[in-house]
Amino acid sequence: MKNLRAYYSKDLVEFLKESDNSIYGEINSNATNADVTIEQQNAWKQEIVILKKQLSGLTEGRILFEYTIPRMGKRVDV
Repeated sequence: MKNLRAYYSKDLVEFLKESDNSIYGEINSNATNADVTIEQQNAWKQEIVILKKQLSGLTEGRILFEYTIPRMGKRVDV
């Protein structure tokens, strides 16, 4: 069983350079819930495209997908 705080975590510059398929693959492979729906998978794909467009040009920061909030047991999308 994986014990990850986030399904994907990279510096912003790395995220912007990495291929959409590679990012999606990492998120999907780290999903610990066997019941991930096709709708959720499609949302991740769309989020990657949208975020790359909106964040292009930035050089500092970090991006996390499906981040677990400590002690709350809730998960933030991005």
